[in-house]
Amino acid sequence: MQQQQKGPSPELIFNLFSAYQQSGSVKGAIDLELFTAIGEGNTTAKTIAERCKDSERGIRILADYLTVLGLLTKNGANYGLTNDSAAFLDKRSPTYIGSAVYFLMHPEVKKGFDDVAAAGRRGGTVAPNNGSVAPENPMWVDFARHMAPMMMGNAQAIPDIVGATRGQKWKVLDVAAGHGLFGIMMAVKNPNVEIVALDWPMVLQLAEENAQKFGVGNRWKKLPGDALTVDFGTGYDVVMLTNFLHHFDTATCEKIIKKAHAALNPGGRVVTLEFVPNEDRVSPPVPAMFPMIMLAGTPSGDAYTFPELERMFKSAGFSKSEVHDLPTLPEKVIVSHA
Repeated sequence: MQQQQKGPSPELIFNLFSAYQQSGSVKGAIDLELFTAIGEGNTTAKTIAERCKDSERGIRILADYLTVLGLLTKNGANYGLTNDSAAFLDKRSPTYIGSAVYFLMHPEVKKGFDDVAAAGRRGGTVAPNNGSVAPENPMWVDFARHMAPMMMGNAQAIPDIVGATRGQKWKVLDVAAGHGLFGIMMAVKNPNVEIVALDWPMVLQLAEENAQKFGVGNRWKKLPGDALTVDFGTGYDVVMLTNFLHHFDTATCEKIIKKAHAALNPGGRVVTLEFVPNEDRVSPPVPAMFPMIMLAGTPSGDAYTFPELERMFKSAGFSKSEVHDLPTLPEKVIVSHA
């Protein structure tokens, strides 16, 4: 018997119209430490409510909603964590990333999406002062504070990719260091690495705290200023451009890359971390959707394909670039050789 084809359904559109309810509910659960409470063994609405200091009715409705979203399981009256929520949303987990919600739902980030049509007409953000790339924007302090756990997996993988663990004596420039973890992990995995971290002064305070926390403060120095205008200096074996180029147009990216090239020792390398979509620009999903964040939040930022990045580095004088996959977030590492 021939199956009847399903007709069009408004379900996807309805879910997209109300998607803010999903992110708001997940943030609320993180605020309440609901996932941690369940991980501790509180499995009923009553016991979770007592642990979270919330009403039983509120917890029941929220936990049911999170179950529908796929972040909780439910068996009778008992809730449980899924593999994902146990790994990433229980505060006791070493891979906890719940704090990222406080940057990804930051008012400055959300503001860029208030009028996407206007951003489209302009070809860039309509947020005041160039949005996220405004000089010394305080939102980058929140980025450094809240996004570090989400970046840790990639930060730990990069030293292995570039051979830092072989123990060579390197001087590394970490451009737009933010939380500082990318440079810090290079120093953690190689006792002969010295780091110079470049960022706004208020951001570097947090990066310096992380350098001390991971025991590399004596091999970590700060270079405060604007990465577009400050003198990088010279004598570096590695320059790190992590989650930075996507904020700018191609011409600006090439200027930054040329500055990096001039700062390197002969045979040095630039290590770039980016969301890199395929050339069709609609896959894989996360890198392909990332340009929308840049349209809403920056004047001219974008996510660049590997061939586009390769051309930029070649234009700046690099001999070759190679791309590497990462085990955690769907970003890629591009290693470019001077």
